[in-house]
Amino acid sequence: MVELRLKGITKSFGAFIANDNISLTINQGTIHAILGENGAGKTTLMNILSGLYSPDQGEIYINNKLVEINSSKSAIDQGIGMIHQHFMLVPQLSVLENIILGTQGEYRLKLKQKKLEIQALIDNYQLEINLDAKVENISVGMQQRVEILKVLYRGAKLLILDEPTAVLTPVEIDNFFKILRQLVNEENTIIFISHKLEEVIKLCDFITILRRGKVIDTFENKNFNTQKLANMMIGEHKTINLIKTTLSYTETILKVDNLVVNNIHNISFQIKAGEILGIAGVDGNGQQELVSVIMGFIKAKKGKIQYEDIDITNWTTEDIIKQLSIGYIPEDRKTTGLVSSLTIGKNLILKHYYSYPFNQWGLLQKKSIKTIENEAINDFNIRGVEPNITVGKLSGGNQQKIILARELANNPQLIIAMQPTRGLDIAATEYIQKQLLEARENGAAILYISTELEEVRKMSDRLAIIYRGQFMDIINPNTDIQKIGLLMMGITSQ
Repeated sequence: MVELRLKGITKSFGAFIANDNISLTINQGTIHAILGENGAGKTTLMNILSGLYSPDQGEIYINNKLVEINSSKSAIDQGIGMIHQHFMLVPQLSVLENIILGTQGEYRLKLKQKKLEIQALIDNYQLEINLDAKVENISVGMQQRVEILKVLYRGAKLLILDEPTAVLTPVEIDNFFKILRQLVNEENTIIFISHKLEEVIKLCDFITILRRGKVIDTFENKNFNTQKLANMMIGEHKTINLIKTTLSYTETILKVDNLVVNNIHNISFQIKAGEILGIAGVDGNGQQELVSVIMGFIKAKKGKIQYEDIDITNWTTEDIIKQLSIGYIPEDRKTTGLVSSLTIGKNLILKHYYSYPFNQWGLLQKKSIKTIENEAINDFNIRGVEPNITVGKLSGGNQQKIILARELANNPQLIIAMQPTRGLDIAATEYIQKQLLEARENGAAILYISTELEEVRKMSDRLAIIYRGQFMDIINPNTDIQKIGLLMMGITSQ
């Protein structure tokens, strides 16, 4: 078993102190939650434990022995495995190759034997992964399962799980929790990072609260509710009451007829101005393909996509962005939403960098870019920023707000929001939802895709349930959750 003790861990990035003299103990054979707002220091601390960063100060003890963790390999050697929120996989390799990549003494692999060993793990933990598939061709949810399998295969005894249930149905979450309890009963230790406070209360033995890089408290999980935990995380917090007013818009903004592409089979729907159509389903059931064909990333094999009265079925992504009033919030803010090495301002003008006032005579206009940056920081409450900071150094919540500021500029008529609050804390989630509801009030048609069932039910006017590339039904979001769960598994009512 692994017992972990941190003493005085400090890590800074320039003038920004991400971890400030953190000391805590993770008891062996327990599930220990680390809670805090986006930017509280959770990810930095876990990156130190997994060997991606080295602390500026402080000591790490494992089973009362002082250790140095200066690489991912040394972390694994100490029995620590991390499943990152943003995955560490090689897209061009197969699932099997990713799992065995970097393991010691495996240059002459007995692939059949290794495949059998890994398949046994898959079957044991009900992960349902195709070992022969290339990572670039599988969903985000499947990629997360590959990461879990990868650390289990390496024999990690302390698992760090960063938002591990984001892509699971309620039934799958229950099964996953049983797996975690099984791991703990088999003398493993788990650090659980989540913004889903209900899950923390249900699952975890101990909780540590971080705020602005410091440990606020560590305590045993007894007699807590979500409001109490939220207040400890961010101070007194009042939940925003998201109100969807009844609107009278009648214009159809997006219409899709009998769409066929890759894993999408004869999907049809329409969204009117001032309406949110939610799509609920387990990740990997065609959500990404649907968005990709609407945005022109891939071409439809059959069917028609219509924006207002314009047939855009065969339009390029460039033409869609330049000619239509569309805001697009992608699934993965790190890889497709932002350029991590650029500043906030330059990310805000990615769709208009070639035009006035951001470009004159082929030169970027620093003053205009700085003006729009300052406006976004103020209007969207982007916190903790320094002059010229690159967006890769910001918290997930701040990064998502930057995307929102860019995509909601100029009041788009159609907004495609895919997993818009994934990995965000309570305050950031509510802020994003409030902005989208305001856009709805102003007449935007919104396609809202989320694997968070309660969230998509709360936000939607109508709810489409997707399973294996087909809409099982389009229903009232207040429909009984058991019926929705069955539809998400491809089971229609008896």
